[in-house]
Amino acid sequence: QVQLVESGGGLVQAGGSLRLSCTASGSIFSINAMRWYRQAPGKQRELVAVITRGGMSNYADSVKGRFTISRDNTKNTVYLQMNSLLPEDTAAYYCNAEVINTGRSIYDYWGQGTQVTVSS
Repeated sequence: QVQLVESGGGLVQAGGSLRLSCTASGSIFSINAMRWYRQAPGKQRELVAVITRGGMSNYADSVKGRFTISRDNTKNTVYLQMNSLLPEDTAAYYCNAEVINTGRSIYDYWGQGTQVTVSS
């Protein structure tokens, strides 16, 4: 079994910064891509950023230049540094990981979500 635990959400004023973390634990052999998604009330979940095991990253147009995704493979952890936050960034943020378990099977896992609220 594998668990993803997120932290770092909270309330911040527009223009401020937050750093989200997500750590995977359990029967992990390796982790391929790691992603951050977000879902605002009444909206569909959207992909915010993705990073490969080798460190290549890609971002939604709405966050390019403001958010940075990174990872520490030794800690099975992915981060999302969010700068210049806007009220429209308010959402529940979820991490997702493509995990190769110790049995060499590949599964997608999700964290429980962490709330980010940006006040104007």
